[in-house]
This record gives sequence, structure tokens and C-alpha cells, in this order.
Amino acid sequence: MTKSTHARFSIGQIVDHQLFGYQGVIFDVDVTFQESDEWYESVAKSRPPRDQPWYHVLPDGATHTTYVAERNLKNAREPNPIHHPLVDAVFSEFDGTQYSLREGVN
Repeated sequence: MTKSTHARFSIGQIVDHQLFGYQGVIFDVDVTFQESDEWYESVAKSRPPRDQPWYHVLPDGATHTTYVAERNLKNAREPNPIHHPLVDAVFSEFDGTQYSLREGVN
């Protein structure tokens, strides 16, 4: 198995979750899985690969964040502004297809 060395998606990109059907915006990227074994066993029911990128996502219409394996995401077919309480803290603007990261946010 070949390890993926770069992420297919980027911070600010609007994505669709293929299993759960929600749209969201990526606010951070991990090159490989960074949560605990316990989290993986209890939450990652589809057992996605740990050696590929995982994404921190602000789901539209929610107040929580999600941690999603690359294989469970796809480019948003119709990108829309994301309604989440953290969007304005992390991003400065939405250009109709993606968000721009606010200066000073890492």
C-alpha cells in the first residue's frame, strides 16, 4: 500500500461527506490520522485508512466539528456558504466556491 503524501483537499474548500450527506468547509488538514486508537475504534466505523489525509470540517448547520478521512469526502457539487458559528472566526470571506483563511489563523 502506498502512503498518500499530499492532501487532495485544502483549507477553505467546500466538500460533501459521501457517507453522511452533509456539506462543510475544511479548516485543518492532518497528513495522517492523528486521533487516538480508542476514537478510531468507536467512531470510524467504516475503517478508513489511517496513513492517508484526514480533515477537520465545520459542517453546515451544525455547531460541532468533524474529523473525516479523505476517502469519505468529495468536491462539493454545488458549494454554498457554510452556516457554522466558527466560520467567521476562521475565515475572512467566501468567494462563491471556497473560503479564505483569516490572517493570523494557523
